[in-house]
Amino acid sequence: MNTLALSPRSRDNATELAHERAFDGVRIEHLSVRFGTRTVLDDLSLSIARGEFLTVLGRSGCGKTTLLRFIAGFVEADGLAGRLTVAGRDLTHMPPFQRNLGVLFQSYALFPHLSVFDNVAFGLRARRLKKADITRRVTDALKLVQLGDAGHIMPAQLSGGMQQRVALARSLVIEPDVLLLDEPLSALDANLRASVRSELNALHERLPNLTIVCVTHDRDDALVLSDRTLLMRDGRIAQLGTPRELYDAPNDAFVARYLGAANLLPPSILFALGDARHGERRKLACIRPECLSIVPLGDARLHGTIASVEWYGSALSVSVELDALPDEPVLVSMQRGHGRMPAKGARVSLKYEVEDVVLVSE
Repeated sequence: MNTLALSPRSRDNATELAHERAFDGVRIEHLSVRFGTRTVLDDLSLSIARGEFLTVLGRSGCGKTTLLRFIAGFVEADGLAGRLTVAGRDLTHMPPFQRNLGVLFQSYALFPHLSVFDNVAFGLRARRLKKADITRRVTDALKLVQLGDAGHIMPAQLSGGMQQRVALARSLVIEPDVLLLDEPLSALDANLRASVRSELNALHERLPNLTIVCVTHDRDDALVLSDRTLLMRDGRIAQLGTPRELYDAPNDAFVARYLGAANLLPPSILFALGDARHGERRKLACIRPECLSIVPLGDARLHGTIASVEWYGSALSVSVELDALPDEPVLVSMQRGHGRMPAKGARVSLKYEVEDVVLVSE
């Protein structure tokens, strides 16, 4: 298994290590994919460092699954151009079975007539490994996903979450250079999703040299799991960076809205007269709902009327119609128990720090 952590390096070797990890990871150069007249991926270039957990995020049809399938070697298109390098090997024209990649499909694709042990061992037997090596590696893989005692069980006897762990063990047992995850949490209920996210995070910590690429449409997956997040739009990269960078400093309104609730207002509303950004007309001022707080009328410079209050258990979502912008209600997030319960129709002011406002393209 890919279980050995990197040996300690001095700070003087940090740059060398970064180059080493990037070279050993995934590199995609000028990838374009076209089906008939429809362009799915448009001149996309991307580098993923060894040991990095990258989530590929976006709406249906944005090209994220096609990107994953290209890395796996499953794309057959009318127009396909680009180059793929993994762990220093050019895989552009290599068939899938020679790429040494682990793939976890959304459906898990377990063999119902095989036990958990035999499902995990399937790829190793296809490679004609010795029986003792197969037993050792399957045992290690099942322990890694916390199913060490489940080898004799049939898939139908397992819960959905446990079946997913079996499929994950099967992907890991071949010691892949890259693990590809295709919507791994979409079939799970909310509580199980949170549990599996934690397990994937723990797996990433236990296998620090394993590169993971996870396709998802769920922003929470990206925020919780990623070292970096790639947000795609219409076959191109909308923004690439850490989850915090995308959330706190989005490039444009699309990125801001995709990563969570965002108030997008004319800059003159949030920047005071005299601030150079006050008169900006080509951009919008973005502030997240949790960066606004409701205070008594007159205690801040933004005034308005509470239009609605929605309760979500531990949090409240409050809509405020600003006097300066009555047609675009502003959302404010509040933690329950923090301050007085706001009432619909109440006149209030909104307080914020200007450092929490970022200018974005429309």
